[in-house]
Amino acid sequence: MKLVSWNINGANAAAKKGLTDFMLSEKADVFCFQEVKVSEKTIQKELLEIPEYSQYYWNVSKVKNGHAGVISYVKDGLKPLNFSYEIGNADIDQQGRVLTLEFNEFFLVNCYFTNAGNELANLDEKMVFNDETLAYFNRLREKKSVVICGDFNVAHKEIDLKHPKANRKNAGFTDEERDKFTELIESGYVDSFREFEKGPDHYTWWSYRTKSREKNVGWRIDYFVVSNEFMPKVKESTILSSVMGSDHCPIRLIVE
Repeated sequence: MKLVSWNINGANAAAKKGLTDFMLSEKADVFCFQEVKVSEKTIQKELLEIPEYSQYYWNVSKVKNGHAGVISYVKDGLKPLNFSYEIGNADIDQQGRVLTLEFNEFFLVNCYFTNAGNELANLDEKMVFNDETLAYFNRLREKKSVVICGDFNVAHKEIDLKHPKANRKNAGFTDEERDKFTELIESGYVDSFREFEKGPDHYTWWSYRTKSREKNVGWRIDYFVVSNEFMPKVKESTILSSVMGSDHCPIRLIVE
């Protein structure tokens, strides 16, 4: 089973940059997209008519139009047992950040984590989001294994960004955010990519400024995190760094 996650930084913009072609060539069983920034009224028609992907589930922001939003496409022939747009927190459930699909072996949670923001204006909000989602993941895990994918908006360790010292107090690399990711891992979850690749210079996001992607001056802030007991089923966890169309690149997980 092939799963792909990608912060596409606007579904309609990504459509103009070849999103459909990427999906048809990659042929994942499930695509999880974040920061889609569309609603049912504004999404381009072609994104609702992708061959072999007539099943799609989305959760869009109900508090700010054109902000956040997640969509999961499921390949025809693979039917989720259930789906949910809520985690049990009234504020978060309005933001269009979490979408859960249930399959036979696991829950797949498509998640767009809060950005701590300029001058860390949203840091407290992000701390609440992390606490609430961890509690939600753990409730799911009481039933079956959990696979969490998406833009976590944090580089966990110094190896996960090009310039750690210069970014110690910046959004995405504060001690508070990193500690929350550590708390997730210590609660019985695995950063699947690091089980296969221990080395540096592997990133999933590059600033549009100063040719950062060309120079590979980036951050690894997109993850497939799986519950410990599920990790033996994971056969591949990779970064598709050559795929263009967003300031992020896709990531892929293959499970047996």
